[in-house]
Amino acid sequence: MKGYQMIRTGVLCALIVLSACAEEEPRPNNTDSALVEEEDFSGVELGSATLKKLTREQYEHSLLDIFGAGLEVPPTSEPDTAAGGLFAVGASSTPFSGVGVESFESAAFSIAKQVIEEPELRDVHFPCPSESSLDEECAEESLTKLGDALWRRPLTEEELAQVMAIAAEASSALESGDEGFAFGLATLLQSPNFLYRVELGVDGEGERLAYSGYEMASRLSYFLWNTTPDEDLLAAAAAGDLDTEDGLLAKAEAMLEDPRTREGLKRFYDEYLHLEEAEHVSKDPVVFAFFSGDYGPSAAEETRLLLDYLIFEGDRDFREFLTTRTTHINPLLAALYDVPSPSPDGFTRVNLPEGVRAGYLGHASFLAQHSHQVSTSVTRRGEAVRKILLCQTIPSPPVDVDTSIPEPSGTAPTMRDRVAEHLTNPSCAGCHMLTDPIGLGLENYDGVGRYRTLDNGAFIDATGDLDQVAFDGPLTLGEAVANHPDFAKCVVRTLTRYGNARVETGAERPILDSLQREFMDSGYRVKPLILEFIKSPLFRYAGGLQ
Repeated sequence: MKGYQMIRTGVLCALIVLSACAEEEPRPNNTDSALVEEEDFSGVELGSATLKKLTREQYEHSLLDIFGAGLEVPPTSEPDTAAGGLFAVGASSTPFSGVGVESFESAAFSIAKQVIEEPELRDVHFPCPSESSLDEECAEESLTKLGDALWRRPLTEEELAQVMAIAAEASSALESGDEGFAFGLATLLQSPNFLYRVELGVDGEGERLAYSGYEMASRLSYFLWNTTPDEDLLAAAAAGDLDTEDGLLAKAEAMLEDPRTREGLKRFYDEYLHLEEAEHVSKDPVVFAFFSGDYGPSAAEETRLLLDYLIFEGDRDFREFLTTRTTHINPLLAALYDVPSPSPDGFTRVNLPEGVRAGYLGHASFLAQHSHQVSTSVTRRGEAVRKILLCQTIPSPPVDVDTSIPEPSGTAPTMRDRVAEHLTNPSCAGCHMLTDPIGLGLENYDGVGRYRTLDNGAFIDATGDLDQVAFDGPLTLGEAVANHPDFAKCVVRTLTRYGNARVETGAERPILDSLQREFMDSGYRVKPLILEFIKSPLFRYAGGLQ
């Protein structure tokens, strides 16, 4: 047991040291020729390359894809952190905590134990005899295969030798070949080469760093599939297929047609629109009779299904996300939207009646998430349109400002009447003039999204303007947002931030502007935008190490 503890402590300390200085880890040198630079942007200074922690979903998906569905992925205590509006960006800007490192160590040994003890896992990943000493030839073959998959590239001879040395020492100290293999596998699982996406680039042209084929495989896979590269993608990297523009685009086009991309990009939808928050929305059921435990998950799923339909199944103009009457509902949402349920259970695509509800601004996910627990919120809804859909900044209110809204009264029954003070008070008006007129345009929907024409017995006035474009109610508001010049720009910015897992720099603006023009010229279709981004310098190169 003493020998076990010494080896265990050594592995854990090594991981803590590597995590603390992971950005200085040497870059892999397994690459061939770099892709040809886009001439138009050859003078653009690109942002720095960064290490990116695996998010919780990426960690779990990667393990299940490598070991199979029979693996029980242990829980870890490292939270995802958002930055630049996305957890993907936070993954490249926050280090592992000490507690998180310990939880990954515990998870690594739990996984290794399962591989040793579960017959279906052992047969595939460690088909070696169970003896008192390590069968080094068999163990090396198993650890090499697992290492290549876990680290998303071939291990170097030196790296493999270090892993095998740990396995041999553990086997000798514990007098067990199985335990020796377990320590070798736990070492692979705790390494920054697995827990981080090591996409730092190699020597490129000029001051730029070009991503190697293996790094490009990792970038493609985590962007589109939200998981580790499969054997075919790693084989394409080994063959040099990802080192040419034609090869890269051919692989990206094939991946876009793969069902795994439709599944993987749900992570982008969730981060873009904060749908996980919508899943866990809380309402007072006394005030809102339509609220139940299934409300949040149903509301979020409606939005995911519409995005999937517009981007993949229909390949449609993305502005329709804010204007279409097409949506997907289950019986709960059918009752909420006051339409016949198309099926007794599950989701069905329908066209909603004219004049009442259209697009994301009419979705329960948006309306409930950006409301209070017992009422609507014109400020939260307006702020969400500005921040999430238009990528605009709204200053935080002064700490000493009273943000409460007066209760309804005979002279101020509607929300428009009650928030009028915000629009006349000089200390409030600056920000609330940006948000409240938008939110007032959505007052025909209550705090859970049920349509209404009256508020406390008075007719709702849902007119207003969005940056000097007039609207009359939620449907024309959706059209105004869809056609706002910042909407397309925001889609491009959010998608590229997600795909790059970092915030763009000011110097990269010309590339983003070009992607926006391509997006608009394609009829605002997302799949062509994804391909344009993948072949752009933003995805293929980095400006150096941070």
